[in-house]
Amino acid sequence: MSWDGFPADDGDESVEIAAAFRAAPGGAAAYFEEGQAGVIRSLVSQIAELVSADAESSGETPAAGDLEAQLGLSSHAEAPDDPVLARLLPDGYADDKDASAEFRRYTEETLRSGKISSAQTVLASLPPGGGEVRLSEPECQQWLRALNDVRLALSVRLGITDESEDLSERLSPEDPRSAYIWVYQWLAYLQDSLIESLT
Repeated sequence: MSWDGFPADDGDESVEIAAAFRAAPGGAAAYFEEGQAGVIRSLVSQIAELVSADAESSGETPAAGDLEAQLGLSSHAEAPDDPVLARLLPDGYADDKDASAEFRRYTEETLRSGKISSAQTVLASLPPGGGEVRLSEPECQQWLRALNDVRLALSVRLGITDESEDLSERLSPEDPRSAYIWVYQWLAYLQDSLIESLT
């Protein structure tokens, strides 16, 4: 599966029953079927790869002793061309190009690292074959961030601008993106259940 396109619905029955989190001592827990785990792991992995690959492909690696490298400053001054990355790494100031470039220089590398770290937490705690997942409160926060990143990316690909909109009315069943409407909505439900389990 690639961000360049959406696969057709293959009728996988294993993701039809929505998993949800519940409160557990010290955090939250949930049971994921193999298909559900596969969907989450695939999408989260793609986010991590997208964020890290774009950073590595900039071709502007500072010298080893460079002060900017030691401070973790970014060489990027503008929002990424990829619309998904632009949504994940937004400008800090919509109306001030110079201020936005400076803000990005000081924050983008930390933001990228945080997204990769959140994705890695999900991948480390969610078995590829599914099963019971028990999370500490810090791990819950990482899951929330990773799930949010996936939903932001999907919203760009699906053209979602209003979350209250009935997405099922926008795309025909033949549209390959329609397979992701359910995934997008399920991830929102999963996020909500995780938030509720922590309150």
